[in-house]
Amino acid sequence: MRKLFIAALFIACTAPFTFAQTADYNKYDVGVLYSHNRVDTGIDDPNQNFVEEREGFHGVEGFVKGNVSRYVGLKGSYSFNRKSFDISGGVPVQTFNVDADLHQFMGGAEFKDNARETKVKPFAHVMAGVAHTKLDVSGLPAADDSETGFAAAIGGGLDFRINDRVDFRAIQFDYNPNRANGETSHNFRFGIGFIFR
Repeated sequence: MRKLFIAALFIACTAPFTFAQTADYNKYDVGVLYSHNRVDTGIDDPNQNFVEEREGFHGVEGFVKGNVSRYVGLKGSYSFNRKSFDISGGVPVQTFNVDADLHQFMGGAEFKDNARETKVKPFAHVMAGVAHTKLDVSGLPAADDSETGFAAAIGGGLDFRINDRVDFRAIQFDYNPNRANGETSHNFRFGIGFIFR
């Protein structure tokens, strides 16, 4: 009986090491990206230039992903983008500084070959969540505004393996619609950065 107990204890203690050695894919990824969001200006014109008629917001995106298999991972993402600009108006004419912020919290699935030895890794992801926009006009508090609504990101890109612990995200491109107050803003965002395992 004692030998059986020691054998069972030995198997129970070494099983996690055996499982870890047989897993051929990374279990967790943490990403940090530069994010450039092309935000819809709200001009309802069918002839508008789909790229140039947008405002460029710069920012960052961070995400954590747990891979449930070699090809599928569950992902949570936060991004922050900002644009600062000046507007003029009033009598007499005054100039006001405006800060426009866009915060997005999303979750969803990413599809990618997460094998440890894969060198070139195309990926696709689908996420949904909330977006919070805030407009801060210096010297004119009555013009400040904020709203929260639905957000989504549907896109993909390409990662390259640098070493066992780091991948380089060469490009990420997302269609990034935001919906608030009954209107949809058709945004696009681009990202570049690093993924750590």
